[in-house]
Amino acid sequence: MRIAMVGGGYVGLVSGACFAEFGADVAIVERDPKKLAALTAGSIPIYEPGLDTLVASNVEAGRLTFGNDLDAAMSDADAVFIAVGTPTRRGDGHADLTYVYAAAEEIARAARTDLLVVTKSTVPVGTGREVARILRQTRPDRTFDVASNPEFLREGNAIADFMRPDRVIVGIDRSGPDGGARAQGLIEQLYRPLLAIQAPIVLTDLETAELTKYAANAFLAMKVTFINEMADLCEKVGGNIHDVARGMGLDQRIGSRFLSPGPGYGGSCFPKDTRALTAIAQDAGAPTKLVEATVAINEARKTGMAERIIAQAGGSLEGKTVGILGLTFKPDTDDMREAASLPILARLHEAGATLQVFDPEGMDAARTLLPENVRYCDDALAAAQDADVVVVLTEWNMFRALDPARLRGAMRGNAIADLRNIWSPDLMREAGFDYRSIGRP
Repeated sequence: MRIAMVGGGYVGLVSGACFAEFGADVAIVERDPKKLAALTAGSIPIYEPGLDTLVASNVEAGRLTFGNDLDAAMSDADAVFIAVGTPTRRGDGHADLTYVYAAAEEIARAARTDLLVVTKSTVPVGTGREVARILRQTRPDRTFDVASNPEFLREGNAIADFMRPDRVIVGIDRSGPDGGARAQGLIEQLYRPLLAIQAPIVLTDLETAELTKYAANAFLAMKVTFINEMADLCEKVGGNIHDVARGMGLDQRIGSRFLSPGPGYGGSCFPKDTRALTAIAQDAGAPTKLVEATVAINEARKTGMAERIIAQAGGSLEGKTVGILGLTFKPDTDDMREAASLPILARLHEAGATLQVFDPEGMDAARTLLPENVRYCDDALAAAQDADVVVVLTEWNMFRALDPARLRGAMRGNAIADLRNIWSPDLMREAGFDYRSIGRP
């Protein structure tokens, strides 16, 4: 089976490489010259564990290619996937579908045969119908099947998520003459390796598939926000949030994942998708009050974390140095999109702090997002050198292994604000730190 993937970003690259591993011939179309140059040179422009090896092996096998010519990529293609960006539209929270609709029109113009067109990007309800309209209006001489196949990839674990998914959601437009039979057949052929391991593949309509992606991310965002609020309550009443989370998570109806307290969720999905879902719901006349509250609470939390650090430093950061461990929104990625570090560091800088930071993967992306006078360090101890306060913002495993004595010896002060709860309070206090974490005594 041959497919074209429009967009070589995170979703397109991971999905394309995994489809190639399944045995499909995949042509990825990427229009960003720098990104395309990196890909064709064998360099992966994003950090995702195992992706470099997967891409290299499939390029060598001839199943995965990169280019900027959609017409060439679609030659003999059975299906075309749209995996372009859908950023938040300024002013109203809606997803910006400019790139999706432009891709649909270009696909239609380049089509040589009848095609299956699949949206892989996260798109609001109604997008699939509009894509179908654009395709048929642009090329009434062709027959296009349309499907929605949203991704559920966690950064840092994306390959495993694709290869061994909890589920695959596919919405199919069944309004055509064959009732979507051809589209379903192609999808089943493409996902045959997952059918062989009995991975759940949920076939539904376009609208349901589109909404499922938003609903899933919004629910997880609410779960994160809930445990953060419980952590705040624990601090007031003397509870331990880790024991609370464990007690909750052992209930099979709740589960243990996404119950780790922190400075607020970030990344490319949760912030964008919760905003988009609230906008969709408002337009539909069915407002999602829980999701709206989640968005507001999460934004306020990041600012609150900065104030917490300032308070621990004695109420002022003027003339003080703050060492920052971790910048990315989560470990095992270089993604800085909507990272909690951004508003927190902006506030600390505004408060007069000298900031020296270390992140094993995120510093290049951070340079254009953080204040100009931030010091970028070679390792964690360098970031802590002569610091009055050290703040943990991302739970990279390498930070867990830091020797408390060496960390204490590097610092000028003794304040630790561990916003990811990576260290033992007892051990850190025994080492002489004014150690404060989230939701723990």
